[in-house]
Amino acid sequence: MKIGDQGTAGAAKENSPPCHISIVDDDASIREALKGLMRSVRLCADAYGSAEEFLTSERVNDTACLILDVYLPGMNGFELQNHMKTEGRAIPIIFITAHSDESSRQRALKGGAVDFLSKPVRRETLLKAIRSATEH
Repeated sequence: MKIGDQGTAGAAKENSPPCHISIVDDDASIREALKGLMRSVRLCADAYGSAEEFLTSERVNDTACLILDVYLPGMNGFELQNHMKTEGRAIPIIFITAHSDESSRQRALKGGAVDFLSKPVRRETLLKAIRSATEH
């Protein structure tokens, strides 16, 4: 499923699975806000409080895009990105963080992230990043 330019979901191709978004952030209010945003544009989303919780979930194999915080308890966002790469899981990742700096941004992008956004992230900016991640 692609996200339309006005922030609404476009029609999914017949027989194609819906676009599933996984959110990994240790802040419950951020998780709920992002899940609400995904619902508002008719995307399925699940949210996890840690990288380990995501990795043991049923959704790890059918996630179309991962919205990932950098600083997490246990395995951090960069470690999860590396783990996914090592496991051969090519899930597009959009990092979001309240602690943005250029070295972290470069590290994320060099590791293959689609985007690196600062909290609070604007709705339109995040939806554009998700659209970019899910359209290739």
